[in-house]
Amino acid sequence: METKNKNIKTFAGHLDKRYGKTGTETRTNFEIKAKSFAIGELIKEERKLAHLTQEQLANKIGAKKSFISRIENGHSDIQLSTLYKLIEFGLGRKINITIQ
Repeated sequence: METKNKNIKTFAGHLDKRYGKTGTETRTNFEIKAKSFAIGELIKEERKLAHLTQEQLANKIGAKKSFISRIENGHSDIQLSTLYKLIEFGLGRKINITIQ
């Protein structure tokens, strides 16, 4: 017997209700912040795998520790050149960008 709970929504439905439909200004702003947070989490994970502190990573790229912290917490809008510098020079990794 299959039961349906009308109060359960999909994640996409939840986002539509809370932030508006895809393409609206509010939803776009949310998605930009979500991507910034995801990039920050990736950088934080790679930094920890490299056994570096935020301060050590900052020193390697000529930045301040507070800047690395803001990036890792999704509170900074990062330029592509800075992202490249962080990944390639700071962490010794390679960056690839895919557009889907």
